[in-house]
Amino acid sequence: MQLFLIAFQQPIPFGISAVVVIVMIGIILKSALTAEGGSRWVRRVTGTNAKFLFTFLFIGWAVVFGIGLQLVPHVGASSPYGALGLIALFTGFFIAMGFLWAVIGE
Repeated sequence: MQLFLIAFQQPIPFGISAVVVIVMIGIILKSALTAEGGSRWVRRVTGTNAKFLFTFLFIGWAVVFGIGLQLVPHVGASSPYGALGLIALFTGFFIAMGFLWAVIGE
């Protein structure tokens, strides 16, 4: 029952999450309806120099989260360390997969 009342108990976070979901669905729908051959930024990311882009993204990711995770407190349940670690995990996975795709795809 509590799940159905969350929109009334916390309307702002619920509205923000609903907007994020709608935007994600719109992006996925647009990508699914796209014809073969992408726009200019798609060709740039999937081109022959994409391995350099993803290499610099990976190095930047390692530096930012390597330093960022050391600056936040590590103790206590209210520490942002776990949230930053989860964000680092997901972003690092997609950057690493993009790098592998760019290198192996040639």
